[in-house]
Amino acid sequence: MVWTPFHAKIHRTIRMRHLFERNQRLLIAVSGGQDSLCLIKLLLDLQPKWGWHLGIAHCDHRWREDSQANALHVEQLAKNWETLFYLETAKEPLTSEASARDWRYQALSAIAQEHHYHYIVTGHTASDRAETLLYNLMRGTGADGLQALTWQRPLTIDITLVRPLLEITRTQTKQFCDDFHLPVWEDSTNQDLKYTRNRIRNELLPYLQAHFNPKVESALAQTAELLQAEVEYLETAAQKLKAEALTAENPDNFPLRLNRRVLQTAPVALQRRVMRQILQQILPDAPSFEHIEKLTALITAPNRSQTDPFPGGAIAQVAGDWININNEG
Repeated sequence: MVWTPFHAKIHRTIRMRHLFERNQRLLIAVSGGQDSLCLIKLLLDLQPKWGWHLGIAHCDHRWREDSQANALHVEQLAKNWETLFYLETAKEPLTSEASARDWRYQALSAIAQEHHYHYIVTGHTASDRAETLLYNLMRGTGADGLQALTWQRPLTIDITLVRPLLEITRTQTKQFCDDFHLPVWEDSTNQDLKYTRNRIRNELLPYLQAHFNPKVESALAQTAELLQAEVEYLETAAQKLKAEALTAENPDNFPLRLNRRVLQTAPVALQRRVMRQILQQILPDAPSFEHIEKLTALITAPNRSQTDPFPGGAIAQVAGDWININNEG
């Protein structure tokens, strides 16, 4: 096996970040593009050192005329590498980025559960991380959205999603594929500018590289990395603060009753996070900034102040030292 600095870097990353243990079962999501081929090649090369049991999964979204040929291409690669192959094909063509992503993770999780894989591994890179940060920033988000694409996150109780290439740019994965003559399948939809992420990738990031910072992808990915650690800390602190605010007895049988005096001593950043965590429990969809601000304002509002109904009918009202949230609609 050729041992390059690239192999050494990923080996160190996996070890230092505790992404996998030895002898684990890893299901590798392989689209056939340069990032996923770089990923599977690296993991196959590292396999003797770690004793992993590797499988390759391919998801056919059926949104390109050549999608079946793409799936056959990846299946042949799996045979060449003597690696187990799993294929999931969408029953109907998926046309949006969001629907394709949701279906893909559901399909990968189902394969992993059926065949007892502990991890699903994807080839997301620093470039993807930079694109996600810009995408969420332009839509309006807090630190949580900006730090999206973390190194790992649980998909189910037993399955963890892992992204080992988050310090590697797309330029580097292309060079790796070229060096090892890997047969990359070019996805024509990557050039379609009707998709927002493609416009960020093909127009916005090259503009930023040319006019502001040649290493903007790595800089943005580093920002996401810093935010990830801060978000984890703030979420833990907010969980503790919420528990303190909810400790009192609940004589009026409100579903939720928060002590305003406990919350008033906390920084606004933690107040907002507590209220977001509360709203996540009671709203049918993710709370908006306006929802969070409306509830946070009650921490210092006059007695008997109340909100208009949240989606689903919940109403919050001030009663002395308490914020009572009745979500019976």
